[in-house]
Amino acid sequence: MKFRTFSLLKRFSTIPKISPKICVVGSGPAGFYAAQYMANRLETAQIDIIERLPVPFGLVRFGVAPDHANLKNCINTFSKTAQLKNVRFMGNITLGRDVTLKQLKEAYHVVLLTYGVDDSRKLNIKGSDLRNIFQAKDFVGWYNGVPWNRDLTVDLSDTTATIFGHGNVAIDVARLLLSPIDKLKSTDITEHSLATFAQSRIKEVNLIGRRGPLQVSFTTKELRELLNLQNCCTVWRPEDMQDVPELVPKLVKPRKRLTELMVDQFQKRQTPKLDEKQLKMIFLRSAKEFGGSLKVESVKLQINRLEGDDLLEKKAVPTEREETIASSLVVASIGYKSVQADNDIPFNSQLGVVENKYGKVDNGLYTAGWVAKGASGVLLHTMEHAFGVASVILKDLELEGVKQTKPGFDFVRKLLDERNVQVVTWEDWLKIDEYEKNEGKKLNKPREKIVDIEQMLKIAAT
Repeated sequence: MKFRTFSLLKRFSTIPKISPKICVVGSGPAGFYAAQYMANRLETAQIDIIERLPVPFGLVRFGVAPDHANLKNCINTFSKTAQLKNVRFMGNITLGRDVTLKQLKEAYHVVLLTYGVDDSRKLNIKGSDLRNIFQAKDFVGWYNGVPWNRDLTVDLSDTTATIFGHGNVAIDVARLLLSPIDKLKSTDITEHSLATFAQSRIKEVNLIGRRGPLQVSFTTKELRELLNLQNCCTVWRPEDMQDVPELVPKLVKPRKRLTELMVDQFQKRQTPKLDEKQLKMIFLRSAKEFGGSLKVESVKLQINRLEGDDLLEKKAVPTEREETIASSLVVASIGYKSVQADNDIPFNSQLGVVENKYGKVDNGLYTAGWVAKGASGVLLHTMEHAFGVASVILKDLELEGVKQTKPGFDFVRKLLDERNVQVVTWEDWLKIDEYEKNEGKKLNKPREKIVDIEQMLKIAAT
């Protein structure tokens, strides 16, 4: 979706002197990027960012892989935004529980929903209730410090793992399972998950996609990093790569560059050495059934074929053929989706997104990021989308004006006080931040994330 960014040369001269009150729900990348855009272009506005957790940054804190510290550099920009005179961060406030959308609309001229994704598509097949089968959202949350995933019981005591999905999240999970433990020790991975990785006996990882090499969703950079792992051999099935080299000239960048990398690695493939770990790239397979007594032991796969004229959009069609592989761990990374945080939010449950048109939901109500467009794209795409929606908001404010005063967070604060909800300010977050960094120093890590909300709140209150 493309947005036109308005120059706003009039500097909102048509907006009355009433200060626009804007509430951004969610402090992940979309929320902070939108707040940054609006704060820098409409200094008269008061922009409040509310977050259900006591800590900010959403996907950057809880979704970016621990060994990708450079991708977290945007936190520096977000922190500068949070400290602008017309921006405030308030954590530990849950939309739909502590405050309703109706109440936010009473308090603010504009409400922008950017609360991201909190659910995932599941493999609802026979055996899916066996132990050691996880959604990628939960598995990633376990090693990244999401409070409600801290007690996930992950067993890496056997040798073979299977990941369903050919996106960047699936690549992250595969990379961490195959990485040397010394590479993880100096990251911000949680200590409880690091202890499990340190005892891991995983030697083989099956990375399985339902379609072919031309339909994968991961990026060239992510794949290259995975293929270059130390002491790890990539195993390709010749039948999966049949005719792919001949199709490369028909492709355009970036798909051409990605496919060239796969073809090059396939053509250079070698037999794994005895002491090497193995990454098995498997295409045209879907999960049909999990086998095992209490814990998963095997996966029955449906073999697919491709149909359709568009090379990149071919559909996977099941055949009557099947195969079974051994696996002691399964992680399903087949798509994230959002949830309806409040009953008054117009929501498409099938797609898992807030219903909107170019980011606009209704008068005074907007949405941006993955909750608006679905869980796809890298941080740059999220930034572009957030900027685009923010420009729509500002243009609407310019055209329609601000006709009445609204109380903003003062109104919300009274509701929260009545319900004994502890509000975590930016200054409170800095206390948590300092604590985590100090704990990390003891372990030669950037930080040790607190995974207990009560502990977060206790530190914030000191």
